Amino acid sequence: MFEHIEAFPGDPILSLNEDFQQDPRTSKVNLSIGIYFDDEGRLPVMQAVAEAEAALLADMGPRPYLPMSGMVGYRQAVQALVFGEDSAARAEGRIATLQTLGGSGALRVGADFLRRYFPRAKMWISDPSWENHRVVFERAGFQVESYPYYDAETGGLKFDAMVAALEAIPQGDVVLLHACCHNPTGVDLNEDQWRQVIGVLKARKLLPFVDMAYQGFGTGLDDDAFAVRELARQNVPALVANSFSKNFSLYGERCGGLSVICQSADEAGRVLGQLTGAVRANYSNPPTHGARVVARVLTTPALRKNWEAELAAMCQRIARMRQAIHDQLQAHVSGEKLSRYIKQRGMFTYTGLSAGQVDRLRNEHGVYILRSGRMCVAGLNDSNVGIVANAIGVVLKG
Repeated sequence: MFEHIEAFPGDPILSLNEDFQQDPRTSKVNLSIGIYFDDEGRLPVMQAVAEAEAALLADMGPRPYLPMSGMVGYRQAVQALVFGEDSAARAEGRIATLQTLGGSGALRVGADFLRRYFPRAKMWISDPSWENHRVVFERAGFQVESYPYYDAETGGLKFDAMVAALEAIPQGDVVLLHACCHNPTGVDLNEDQWRQVIGVLKARKLLPFVDMAYQGFGTGLDDDAFAVRELARQNVPALVANSFSKNFSLYGERCGGLSVICQSADEAGRVLGQLTGAVRANYSNPPTHGARVVARVLTTPALRKNWEAELAAMCQRIARMRQAIHDQLQAHVSGEKLSRYIKQRGMFTYTGLSAGQVDRLRNEHGVYILRSGRMCVAGLNDSNVGIVANAIGVVLKG
């Protein structure tokens, strides 16, 4: 019956992470998977999260199925964090928000919704983009195209080429955008560039789908949400996927959200109803525990304050590691190949290393990064940054 089914090639990131786990070398360094580790190389448990969880466990109650749209308090907290407490669109009830299984679940539910109601639309993603973006939208039935984004020569943005490509996309197509901390390049638009891009989206009547998986890891919770809030401020219809995996260090709880900016409260109600239909067809309803933790932190002033401070410290540590790898590489690299480590932001940096050089890093030095050259800067610490810099230096010498 199943003889015609070919072997699954695996996910390149998860497969590389599995290879790292099996590597017996004690000096190995994992900079492949997008996870934040602390100075000791451990996955942190945020204090605000631990306190919220302890309070919830002390008052354990029944756990019925949640509504298909998710926990009401959680959804309200998601809206406030993503769009801002003072959002006019929120006050007018023009945003439909759904609790999802992480950011990936938000992308998939959004993809199913769009495929049903915009069947002739194509999906446009940046070149490059997170590998799973293409997978999610192709599996939902979309033809996926790409627009220029990353400049390999400068380690920066091909902004003019990006705008020109967006201006040529057919009306009604969907454009996937990264709100902040672009994965995999770490290259972001500034506020003026975002305004120009939003102007093109409006003029061309394109539908933006914004992926915001790293809010708080760029320059701050509010600054990182600029693109999303500007879309809402300008009344541009859009979809927004957000995740709490990174900024709450709750990877396994799969806490995320999908929001749709609509033109009226009535429209938002109808959209939310159809989104819940997509949820019903996928997983029926979301889980309870992680959502309760996130909602409690976001809506309890003392916990919220502590969480924001912890998140800011995580962001600052990433910036410090960027500076550290930059300083240690000065003996081996110069110019744009060096400055990109501090110009780019967020968890990831495109190193500019070739696939062959990446293979040598892994095979000869036990340093794991993706074959695209993407490095997870959040995996660096004071103990391994010198090892990584020296290994890159050796590889670059040939």
